[in-house]
Amino acid sequence: MTQPGTNPAATTPAQPAEAGGLARVGSAPVPAAPALPKGHQRPAAPDSTLDRSLRAMAARATGGLSPQAAADAWADYLSHLSRAPGRQMDLARLAQQGALHLMRQALGLGGDSQAPRRDDHRFDHPGWDAPPFHLWQQGFLAMQDWWDEATRELRGMRPKSAQRVAFSVRQTLDMLSPSNSPVANPEILARTLLTGGLNLALGTRRLIDDMLREASGQPVAPSAEFEVGRTLACTPGQVVFRNDLFELIQYAPQTDRVQAEPILIVPAWIMKYYILDLSQTNSLIRHLVAQGFTVFAMSWCNPVPDQRDLSLDDYRQRGVMAALDAVTRIVPGVRVHACGYCLGGTILAIAAATMARDHDDRLASVTLLAAQVDFAEAGELSLFVDESQIAFLEDMMWDQGVLDQDQMTGAFRALRGHDLIWSRAVRRYLLAEDEPEFDIGVWNADATRMPARMHGEYLRSLFLENRLSAGRFAVGGAVIALRDIRAPFFVLGTESDHIAPWRSVYKAALFTGAELTFVLTSGGHNGGILSPPGQARRRYRIGCRTRDDRYSDPESWARAHPPREGSWWPEWTTWLARHSPAEPVAPPAMGATEAGLPPLGPAPGTYVFQT
Repeated sequence: MTQPGTNPAATTPAQPAEAGGLARVGSAPVPAAPALPKGHQRPAAPDSTLDRSLRAMAARATGGLSPQAAADAWADYLSHLSRAPGRQMDLARLAQQGALHLMRQALGLGGDSQAPRRDDHRFDHPGWDAPPFHLWQQGFLAMQDWWDEATRELRGMRPKSAQRVAFSVRQTLDMLSPSNSPVANPEILARTLLTGGLNLALGTRRLIDDMLREASGQPVAPSAEFEVGRTLACTPGQVVFRNDLFELIQYAPQTDRVQAEPILIVPAWIMKYYILDLSQTNSLIRHLVAQGFTVFAMSWCNPVPDQRDLSLDDYRQRGVMAALDAVTRIVPGVRVHACGYCLGGTILAIAAATMARDHDDRLASVTLLAAQVDFAEAGELSLFVDESQIAFLEDMMWDQGVLDQDQMTGAFRALRGHDLIWSRAVRRYLLAEDEPEFDIGVWNADATRMPARMHGEYLRSLFLENRLSAGRFAVGGAVIALRDIRAPFFVLGTESDHIAPWRSVYKAALFTGAELTFVLTSGGHNGGILSPPGQARRRYRIGCRTRDDRYSDPESWARAHPPREGSWWPEWTTWLARHSPAEPVAPPAMGATEAGLPPLGPAPGTYVFQT
């Protein structure tokens, strides 16, 4: 075991070649080709540049979605449905019942009206209760329910095929909703009569402006109210380390005494880091500093095509480990509380398991916020992951060097198309409403690119092959195991997370043996993390598993831990303090000039402004 705050001689061992192939982080060794009889020459592999170029062009046209994957899903679904006459009769009977119900409503013969789903606000306007709009609404809702039943998984078909078919049908229905039509939506008609058509003229001009901006690649104009460095990402601090991959920010103390052990925050590189340092009243980092913690946060670069060869292990070795080395030089002789959010939590778990394998005990605790270590139930994003889909994306990234911001955020928007695409379009282009600006909305539009090699490795080794929890993820030529980590865990999931579903996040309890505190909080992937004390309608559940406790499945855990009102932030700071030395100390200096880490400039640094 190393002493706390010291770095083993070889923090990152060299990656040796394995027998029969080359070792790759997160991938199986590539076996050597079988030998040919003497005198025979192996034919050269065909040049696939043309094929990859054509597939890259197709990928850009489809937003990175593989038509082959969609076609396979529909073929699987239709072939199984064709051999299920009982299911066909059930669907025919359901369609007949729905048609008769609509007919009775149209003739005024009664019948209960169907209510939209709780998260569907397209039909909130009171005009939808009047004819003929009510009938159109009811017809759409009936069709939506019929397709939900029709696309349920059939016995023998691949579950992912059913999910993909349901997804594609949902996208089509969202597009065909009567709420999108200027002649079928009573709210649009009322607004048009009220303004004399000015809303349509203004909306058309906005549409043209947005199309021209998209075609020219111009970013959205920055907000005057929400400005990075002034009202966003504005907690005082200094950049104390920088390499080509990230900047390390040390935040200025706000108390006379601080906890002896610092916190290192590893954010996701899929978006800018300041989701954790949003506005002054909505900043987790500011809250930690105000509670007497010394906080460091990584700010990842926004990769460009020249950085296409950055690997997943680069993000561990030259990212997380380089940041940890810098923190322990600035605050020597103590352990570090590491916190990872989303993808940052996944790479932190990989780094922590590698450190445990290599007997590096510099971590005092590990916090994972909405971060997955097992991807068997990875949620709706898994719809975009199979061999065909990944190969399609890899060809696009091979051509571009990176996965572009718009291509990435498009997939997230598609998961909630009725709200994030069509309802937004109706408000902006048909109702001509100015969208209210929020701090989280401005951050959400500030996306980043991802290097081709890293993203391909991440999708294959984690999402597709689930190597980390299966004990097949190699770092430096040797497999790592999450169970080697001895530091206590604080793991948080959010109730309505469609990116990292809480039941998937909870699986950290399956693959780790250390003390683990799990928190389930209200909200989604981002909104659930932003939970400052005093905010209304917030709740959470919390429970601790010791090393001697047996595993409890997610539903049993939720039943055994009733919800509590309020924010989970105080629970975390109390937990951190409990796992820290009891005696507070004087705040450390900003940076460590004598150790070669002088302050390089004020927070939020320079990488956060890269576009």
